Amino acid sequence: MSTDAQEVTAGVEAKLIPIYVMGKRYDVPDSLTIMKAIEYAGYKYIRGCGCRGGVCGACATVFRKPGDYKIYTGLACQTVVEPEMYLTQIPFYPANRAVYDFGSLTGRPEEIFALYPELFRCVACNACTKVCPMDVEVLDYISAVKRGDIEAAARISFDCIQCGLCASRCFAEMPQYHIGQLARRLWGAYLTPKAEHLKTMVANIQAGRFSDGLSGLKAMSQDTLKKTYQDREMEPATGGEDWTPKDRQYL
Repeated sequence: MSTDAQEVTAGVEAKLIPIYVMGKRYDVPDSLTIMKAIEYAGYKYIRGCGCRGGVCGACATVFRKPGDYKIYTGLACQTVVEPEMYLTQIPFYPANRAVYDFGSLTGRPEEIFALYPELFRCVACNACTKVCPMDVEVLDYISAVKRGDIEAAARISFDCIQCGLCASRCFAEMPQYHIGQLARRLWGAYLTPKAEHLKTMVANIQAGRFSDGLSGLKAMSQDTLKKTYQDREMEPATGGEDWTPKDRQYL
């Protein structure tokens, strides 16, 4: 049993329910996530396990419920087990990713079209949106790319965690998450208005404006550095309250 599973069941008489992992039955506590339940059953993760917080997309999971014809999907670290569920994981879905020299791109929609022509095989079935564990409107950002609206595609796809579940259900066999990623990269690199204050800061760094200050910090002892950090000027966190160095040490 994993440490996490022991912590969940310690001091509590857990209700055990049957689940099936790759067709084999295991009785596990009903409060566990799929990931913890698989570990409770004795499996050790070699791959398909990342942040455990629902943001890395490494633990894409497929399962069925008893008496239900549907195939359900989710993230193993976020989905709680149910009685009699049959489950498996997709640690990596083999969706094609176009190879390109990003520095040679200019941010034109035609560049995405050329790299991912399968875009135009989309039949708008919306299976990609239905399967997304992050509730991203996948079809909406794919449609935005097809219209040439890279900004909309970048914004709509922002919460994508690259789990690959959208591609696993796509009739057009396109890698939606790679397409969304390229749209975000193009938008950030070539189409987003440049911040003037950033140019000024870069110029100041290159001119050596902060070199003396950094050298001074590097020369400090650890205790002096901690005190300098605690005594630094800070804006009040809320309501204009004054914070003291003693308060700051707990931030």
